[in-house]
Amino acid sequence: MRNEPAPAFVQAKPLQRSAESGSLWAQLREALIDYIADEGLLAHTRLPSEPELCDLFSVSRTVVREALNQLVVEGQVYRIQGKGTFVAGGREDHDFVGTTIGFSSDFRGTDRHISRHVLDQKLRPATAREAKFMRIAIDAPIVAIERLLVVDRLPRLWVSTAILPVAAPSLETIALENRSLYETLRHQYGIIFKHAERWIEAVRADEAIADLLHVAPGEALVKIESISFDQDDLPVEYYVAYQRTDKSRLHFRIKG
Repeated sequence: MRNEPAPAFVQAKPLQRSAESGSLWAQLREALIDYIADEGLLAHTRLPSEPELCDLFSVSRTVVREALNQLVVEGQVYRIQGKGTFVAGGREDHDFVGTTIGFSSDFRGTDRHISRHVLDQKLRPATAREAKFMRIAIDAPIVAIERLLVVDRLPRLWVSTAILPVAAPSLETIALENRSLYETLRHQYGIIFKHAERWIEAVRADEAIADLLHVAPGEALVKIESISFDQDDLPVEYYVAYQRTDKSRLHFRIKG
């Protein structure tokens, strides 16, 4: 992943302060798009800081942030807290949400560096929502696994998973760092997911999720809620995931 600073603006074109020229933030947005294209900046190149852009274009920080926020929404750039704003690559299509396989399966056969970090893994009582989806009693035991999936050292997906212990005994003791949960369930426990139901919605990142995914609080994320059933139609796995929207889009294949 590149993090070198971008070449300096040789001469920043003054923004026009007139009604005919449009808002200052919209002009700055266009100037930054032209700059990225003219310099041929590669993905993950760091842009000038907010104070530098303020000085270069003689505008307020509010104008700079509005322009950068719009570029983030459009997927042109992305932010990492404490590090700056970077040129984004093109959004990638992900099929996992329309299948019973995991997120990392979309990158098989590519040269991308994928890592899976286990943040928490334990046996605990089910929450009311987990119990509802998994058809078990509230406070019944479940194996809870919290993971962060990283692509090319950039956090992309946080997921909290609940598994029925009866289907995967002692799963809470198995080392899952940088291992596929789905392959472990299939090879070690013989669990094959036959079908699943998923609910998808747009949400804003709270401070905790924003910190994990290296985005600003309030940025748009995709929330995915899922319940998966095994070959005996048992609701074995429930999860809630939050995915960044600046690096990917969800793809569905629908058969008639």
